[in-house]
Amino acid sequence: MEDLNVINGINSAGSWLVQHQALLLSYSVNIIAAIVILVVGMILSRIIANTLNKVLLARRLDATVAGFLATLVRYALIAFTLIAALGRVGVQTASVIAILGAAGLAIGLALKDSLANLAAGVLLVTFRPFRTGEFIDIGVMGTVQNVQLFSTTLKTADGKVVVVPNGKVIAGNIVNFSREPVRRNEFIIGVAYDADVDKVLTLLREVVDAEPRVLQDMGVQIGLNEMGPSSLNFVVRCWSNAGELINVYWDLMKAFKLALDANDIGIPYPQMDVHLHQVNKPETPEMPPATRLAKPE
Repeated sequence: MEDLNVINGINSAGSWLVQHQALLLSYSVNIIAAIVILVVGMILSRIIANTLNKVLLARRLDATVAGFLATLVRYALIAFTLIAALGRVGVQTASVIAILGAAGLAIGLALKDSLANLAAGVLLVTFRPFRTGEFIDIGVMGTVQNVQLFSTTLKTADGKVVVVPNGKVIAGNIVNFSREPVRRNEFIIGVAYDADVDKVLTLLREVVDAEPRVLQDMGVQIGLNEMGPSSLNFVVRCWSNAGELINVYWDLMKAFKLALDANDIGIPYPQMDVHLHQVNKPETPEMPPATRLAKPE
């Protein structure tokens, strides 16, 4: 009896397959076509994005802007591919778009911080306060690696990689150390109070004039800036190329020290003069005999 039921079930399934053969074939073709559309769309989106990035770089567009635009194009093509694949399997794309719109509104409210980072990324790419390879300070100091849709990646001087949300970048101060070709160094040189002021000014000027990397045509400022608690503080300001700034600073500091030592001009340590005044204690008058207490016997 059980064998008969199995045979009947197989016969029924075979009959259903025969009757719906055209429908199954149509669905199979649509599903295979949708898979092909997805695969081809993903591959083409990557190829088109990479090609666009190379073309923009070949036209000497900033690498940050090129990468940002290529990423946007890739995501747009992926979204178009998904909608085309759903339409191929018979899903009403108008309904899908409406559902995606409603879902996008809900997700947007839930992910407002992420959308703020996205908007900030668009502003950073549009106005370009910094570019890839520039050294900046955005609360973290480092060299710009890339600007993505939601974050900016920096590499610090000690080799750490820091990812900063774009919303925080655009909301704070951005200090770009690499944008200008020349920058100014400033030195504060303290000497002892008994030093000859004119001699110190002459020595400092000779040291700066002897440094070939200092841009003399940009102007050099040297003067007595402050009479501090322990020293006379002179200020030296001079310009040099941005790429040589730190080396010029170190070399001039060494040259200043050697020049002062060679001329016996002291660089004092912080000190404080303490003056002790002796105060004579007033004598206490002796009590008269009548007021003295008698000792008990």
